Amino acid sequence: MPNLADTVRRFDAQNPINANAVIIDGKMDNGHACRLVDNTGDIDRRTLEELLRALILERRFGGAGLSPAGGNTVTIGAPQYGHIQIGERLYRLLVFPYEARIEQF
Repeated sequence: MPNLADTVRRFDAQNPINANAVIIDGKMDNGHACRLVDNTGDIDRRTLEELLRALILERRFGGAGLSPAGGNTVTIGAPQYGHIQIGERLYRLLVFPYEARIEQF
């Protein structure tokens, strides 16, 4: 079973950060750095800053334990996947322990 670092490296290799990506850096309550990457380059900076603040306030970053649907095991730091609507567009949102990434849907 791959560890978290391998999962993140594999994801990054398959989904590199685009040249037009917008990266917003932040800091969690515990002082650990985190960031939001808009890999589409489509979303305005203010919206991204607000989204990063909301993710921090909701404590979406860090090493949470997740169990795959129906699974009997818990993986610490497993990425969370979902969708987010900004304006009229739907995007894919991936949340790793210290980075959230917005991708085309």
